[in-house]
Amino acid sequence: MNWYVTDETHDPSRMSWIESANGHPDFPVQNLPLGLFSPHGRDDRLGTAIGNHILDLRACAEAGFFDDIVAEACRKRTANAVLGLPLARKRALRHRLSEILSDHAYRGTVDNKLFDAKDCELRVPARIGDYTDFYVGIHHANNVGRLFRPDNPLLPNYKYVPIGYHGRASSVRPSGVPVRRPNGQRKAPEVDTPTFEPSQRLDYELELGVWVGSGNALGSAIPIGDAGHHVAGFCLLNDWSARDFQAWEYQPLGPFLAKNFQSTISPWIVTAEAMAPFRTAQPTRPEGDPAPLPYLLDAADQEHGALALTLEVHLATNAMRAAGMEPVRLSKGSATSMYWTVHQILAHHASGGCNLSPGDLLGTGTISSPDRGGFGSLLEISEGGNTPFALPNGETRTFLEDGDEVILTARAEAANFVPIGFGSCRAAILPAR
Repeated sequence: MNWYVTDETHDPSRMSWIESANGHPDFPVQNLPLGLFSPHGRDDRLGTAIGNHILDLRACAEAGFFDDIVAEACRKRTANAVLGLPLARKRALRHRLSEILSDHAYRGTVDNKLFDAKDCELRVPARIGDYTDFYVGIHHANNVGRLFRPDNPLLPNYKYVPIGYHGRASSVRPSGVPVRRPNGQRKAPEVDTPTFEPSQRLDYELELGVWVGSGNALGSAIPIGDAGHHVAGFCLLNDWSARDFQAWEYQPLGPFLAKNFQSTISPWIVTAEAMAPFRTAQPTRPEGDPAPLPYLLDAADQEHGALALTLEVHLATNAMRAAGMEPVRLSKGSATSMYWTVHQILAHHASGGCNLSPGDLLGTGTISSPDRGGFGSLLEISEGGNTPFALPNGETRTFLEDGDEVILTARAEAANFVPIGFGSCRAAILPAR
């Protein structure tokens, strides 16, 4: 069963009887993302976003809309069981939801299972067992590397191995939860000893999150040709970074307090099935670059493993909001700027026998485009803090200030298909304690 095929659920002529879904920028009936929500302060349950509404999947399961296996997964209080279903079962769920939400015959029995999204609170959709962040944005890696190693920005291993580090799952929060400016050790170049104080170089990172579906047993691997069956879906990820802490602490073991204080994700899991129309060829590596080692090389992945996603970052300051100004766009670029595919990072993660589980979260690392207009962090935009970014109201930024709100968005587009979105991934900065 191929992971990149399209079917009638992607039909651009398919419409929903829920009017707000038709033409919705993020959640038309062709999307059907999964999430965890609390309606009107009630207990959390699984849902799918459809236009300006959320369909209660637990209520649908209890009403007998799904087969027994899918229904049992939809009754759970997190999305882990649904993410771990075999590909055929996940496709069956998608087909059933598409039928229910497009066929007017179901309106009478489904109306009471719909909630206005504005009246619901959204949660982290799955219990994240482990979180690993990668570094597959080659333009970001080059830009950051030049700040420290102008003549040799990429280390020798970059083009052979998907670089990553194990992050902190417990501090992942959904969109809308504020970020507290962290305290930590920083050492300015002109002083002899470090100090412990709030970060002065707080930054965002534009990333994709990858939700793991069915996993693998400890000691086994996931072959690259099978990796598509183990990717359940995607979200947006802001891996907040304290650049001053990072510069001081990252040697010899990599990121620590600079990254673990909080990561923000968009709350809806855009399923791998929904993304099938937006699969595209992985860009050809530049001449002279090594081919991936055999365990990371698969013809189907090279032909369909990249994502036709446009990613944007916007910023709103306190002063801008007070003046009623719209957020200003900081960057816009393509997810095809990833040097390694999603399936390559998953296959590499498991290649040594590491056991992945449903609901594990992988971050791609910062995705930057080749040009300045698509840089995925302020570290790059401000050239290490040396070139302030001018905002429309006269303010400038090199790094984030208290009260700043960062908003990430993504839109998937392809010819002859209805575009879909991810919803926003946003959070504002609170002062350090």
